[in-house]
Amino acid sequence: MIAFLRRGFFAVLALSLVLGANVRPIEAQSQESSRYAAIVIDAATGEVLFARHADSRRYPASLTKMMTLYLTFEALSQGKANLNDVLTISPRAASQPPSKLGLAAGQTITLDNAMRATAVRSANDMALAIGEHIGGSEARFTNMMTMKAEQLGMTQTRYVTANGLPDARQLTSARDQAILARAIMRDFPQYYSYFGLHDWAYNGRTYRNTNGLLPTGRGYDGMKTGYTNASGYNLAASAVRDGRRLITIVLGGRSTASRNAHVAELMDTGFEVERRRGQGERIQVAQTFFEQRGFGIGGESASGDAPIAYASIRDDEDGEAAGSTAVAYTAAPAPTVLPTRVAPSPSERAASQRAAATDQAAGQTASQTAASTTPRAPHNVTASLNGAPSNAAIAPSTTPRRATPPPAREPARTTARTPAGRWAVQVGAFREEKVANDWLVEVNRRFRTQFASAERNVQTAGDWYRSRFVGLTESAAKTACEALAERRVTCMVIGPD
Repeated sequence: MIAFLRRGFFAVLALSLVLGANVRPIEAQSQESSRYAAIVIDAATGEVLFARHADSRRYPASLTKMMTLYLTFEALSQGKANLNDVLTISPRAASQPPSKLGLAAGQTITLDNAMRATAVRSANDMALAIGEHIGGSEARFTNMMTMKAEQLGMTQTRYVTANGLPDARQLTSARDQAILARAIMRDFPQYYSYFGLHDWAYNGRTYRNTNGLLPTGRGYDGMKTGYTNASGYNLAASAVRDGRRLITIVLGGRSTASRNAHVAELMDTGFEVERRRGQGERIQVAQTFFEQRGFGIGGESASGDAPIAYASIRDDEDGEAAGSTAVAYTAAPAPTVLPTRVAPSPSERAASQRAAATDQAAGQTASQTAASTTPRAPHNVTASLNGAPSNAAIAPSTTPRRATPPPAREPARTTARTPAGRWAVQVGAFREEKVANDWLVEVNRRFRTQFASAERNVQTAGDWYRSRFVGLTESAAKTACEALAERRVTCMVIGPD
């Protein structure tokens, strides 16, 4: 009898261990989903292809630095700052915890290098130093950050730190981060490549970008990672494939590896939607396409708006060696009503209104024809804003432009000559005419051979100034753009009107 009871006890114990092993992943998954949020958008059109808890409040962690750099790009474009500005590190900046560059109070660094440290190393001390330089103080700068978020339509976002270190008041959402990522590309294409730097050398040391997707060769060209204990592993990523650009935001990952894998899977699915549409397949609701492949469906025990505990950061901002490699991002069904567009900025809305007025004045005589032959949007937001044709050849950029050259350099416009052809190469679009002229001079200096027969020309398009080399033959334009692309300088071939 005793032997029988003993065998029964061990049998029950073994069964409980087996059941426990099966239940634990479900518990871990539920804990994950209380922080998880994701969104995938088409960067050119703003269409939301997939969204899960996209409007739920989350902690941005170091994704905060995207807004820090957005305001820096704005100050540079307005002439309020210069890449060669010298920043003196304050005691407050020097006291920030890792991840950091580690300069002592009183040491100096150029604004350009501080921006690179922020984008590549995710340096908390440099982000704060930039905020103090642009805003005068961190408090004033974070007020500027919040106001800019409101202007861009980031309805769930509030900033109280310039670097994303833990603060229960600093909140955002996946949709808001997608709006910000798109705004960076749209408003400051000349500076976007800071987010795509693979590495950065400073004081004899080389720093590798915390974004592990950049070197994969799958079209990823930038954005930002983030991590705190409270936020989980965050990533904003952008990639270009087959003439289309997508932006993916994932918040609340369990590890660097699982987050990267999940972002890659979402990107692959998004590009599959674009590819099938390009082949004529009708996919009206991309969200359904994602859900049919297992994204955004399944059970969970925690609400998407569950409160998140305040916690401190790790020494390694992106936790490269931490956590499991498994992916567990299933959750309850997505909402039945999904927005199909990321909110545009006020400047974009104004441009759309002007375009609508022009179309109405013209009578929209070709509306029926356009409905059946709608061209695919260019793969680059810059190209879309610059009015690029659907067959425009665009080369991605991952290297920041040089600082504004001194006035002593040669003027952008030169004596007219007989053009060799009617093709052009566009190398940028800027908010200020002087910046557009100066960039033409700089590109011509670096690629004098390719543009020997071309004229430099700045064309006005609304609030933008397009920097173009005109008067080229088709082959010369394409050859020149290929040479620029090899040096990671953004360019676009423009055919005759």
